[in-house]
Amino acid sequence: MARGFGKKIVQKNTENSGFGATSSGRFINKNGFPNVKRRGVNVFNSLSWYHTMLNLSSFQFISYLIMMYVLINLFFAFIYYLIGVEHLTGIDKSTPLNEFVDVFFFSSQTFTTVGYGRIAPVGFTASLVATFEAFLGLLTFAIATGLFYGRFSRPRAYLRFSDIAVVAPFQDVSALMFRLAPFKNNALTDADVTLSAAIEITENGTTKSNFYILETELSKINTLALNWTIVHKIDENHRFSGFLRMILKIRISKLLFMFVHLMRCFQILWFRELLMFRMKLFTGLNLSRCFILTRTMSQQF
Repeated sequence: MARGFGKKIVQKNTENSGFGATSSGRFINKNGFPNVKRRGVNVFNSLSWYHTMLNLSSFQFISYLIMMYVLINLFFAFIYYLIGVEHLTGIDKSTPLNEFVDVFFFSSQTFTTVGYGRIAPVGFTASLVATFEAFLGLLTFAIATGLFYGRFSRPRAYLRFSDIAVVAPFQDVSALMFRLAPFKNNALTDADVTLSAAIEITENGTTKSNFYILETELSKINTLALNWTIVHKIDENHRFSGFLRMILKIRISKLLFMFVHLMRCFQILWFRELLMFRMKLFTGLNLSRCFILTRTMSQQF
């Protein structure tokens, strides 16, 4: 129960947030994934390698592929060197370094199945290792191709959000507002939003989070072609008005934003967490870095 502007305002705490009452800090990272640390399982079992590779940045993804390519070829080059360079024709035997360099490039030719030049395996052992390496190379490049296609074809909303949420005048009352807009030429349809507030409170020396659903003026639109201002009206008739005003004055809260839309044949869930500012006086709507999009150009202000 909270008291605001001389009225008792009761807001029901929702238990359907999925984060639990004892969670605190940031709930969702900037990349859209929950800020959760799993215990009781080792790192290898807790990671989904496929989704991890899909969600890496382009630089990290390419770096991992290059690193794996070099390490695999170094591993097989070391095996060929242990077998003996006499089992490979065309090796430059002037120095041990030249021998290993030639063996490394022979391994890369085998791994990529590009075919042999002046260096070729001789004997059963070297041929067996080369056969296995060629098979492994085919599998590796098939997996890499699948990852490339998965990253390329993965549907994305390409949304830009205002950096802050503000409380500003709206229809003779105040409203909590922030703005989003698509910045790509993809079509977003059936856009639906859900807005929740996470309030940290301390009881008996223990900090816990309460979650409250915030009703929005417009929760669904058919087509998201321009910018969309998400508005939660704060009026005296709203059961959350006094509570929200009190929270804004005394502490920083968090907003959990869920965005669901359809993009052609895909359905995507988008999460965003916006840190609310400390209460300030605004005479009008003033959103930072908000994008206004028209049919021909975009303008930032």
